[in-house]
Amino acid sequence: MTLDRRRFLRTAATATAGGTLLALGETAAGAAPAPAATALAAPGGFPDYRYVRTLLVPGDLSYNPTGEIIFPCVRGVYDRLPAPLGRYYLYYAPHDRPGGICLAYGDSLEGPFTEYPRNPIVGNVWRPHYDVSHVSSPHVMWHAGRREMWLYFHGENNTTRLARSKDGIHFRYDKAVLTTAMLPAGTTETSYARVFPHEIPGRGARYVMVFMRNDRANHRDIGWGWSPDGRTWSFDPEPLIDHAAVGASDVSGAHLLRRKGRTYVVYHTDKGSGGNILITEVGADFSRRDHLGVFYDSGAAAPENGRAAAPAFGTDRGVPYMIYEAGGRLSGVIAMARG
Repeated sequence: MTLDRRRFLRTAATATAGGTLLALGETAAGAAPAPAATALAAPGGFPDYRYVRTLLVPGDLSYNPTGEIIFPCVRGVYDRLPAPLGRYYLYYAPHDRPGGICLAYGDSLEGPFTEYPRNPIVGNVWRPHYDVSHVSSPHVMWHAGRREMWLYFHGENNTTRLARSKDGIHFRYDKAVLTTAMLPAGTTETSYARVFPHEIPGRGARYVMVFMRNDRANHRDIGWGWSPDGRTWSFDPEPLIDHAAVGASDVSGAHLLRRKGRTYVVYHTDKGSGGNILITEVGADFSRRDHLGVFYDSGAAAPENGRAAAPAFGTDRGVPYMIYEAGGRLSGVIAMARG
């Protein structure tokens, strides 16, 4: 994003640019005030995130079957789980065969994060439930009513599954919640799902899901669905974010954000289409499609190398953070940016 564009957006966002960003379902750690607004702001008045450091590098990990990791999800657990290993749990996974859902833990979103010694916590074989080539893309939602960590993950790319845990480490299998058979004929992929508490009274929904969908045209879009309980889902047959509508070949890695009573989805494009994280306002009932442009502009230098992807968000003592993939597809690291 150019400086001129950011100045233009700042004019519309002055009143909200200094607010604290909370990831959906997350609680801020401590009572320190949010930092003063920066001179520039992202669309919607969100913080202007800036890369700070890497948090996880494949070559530094004991469980490293493929030399790549993707799709971070960070959750504050200090006030939720009994005797957690750290204040924050960071879930991630290799993608390629065999994948494996992994965990790291730490006491600050600044890092450092320590690899859980018995990764993967969920593997590609879980009899009698499944035996697949790989499992990947972990997203963990705190289910307040059940006081459980609900893990959504894919394996194969045509199936999104749910497992549940009382401690965020040991999971029991629940069910498949999304498959290509639940979408229009010709759908080939339904993966990279994230689930958030979000009420849409007109649909009887208490939760929404955003995910990547693909079809025989082989251009990936963002799909969405809604659920009364997080287990049983209905899905819109039309894309939430159409790749062509935002000038991309592929979009993926969506995350729901709310700010000042407004609802947005952020997601990344393929590297050939810019490799940036974009933002669209979707409205509380998901009926809007206001494409606002670049949310985070990936840098040309390492570790981003022209690609930032699959963002997750949280706050630590009032400071907003974005945890994301930095670098080329299947050749990157998990990085941290601060707002």
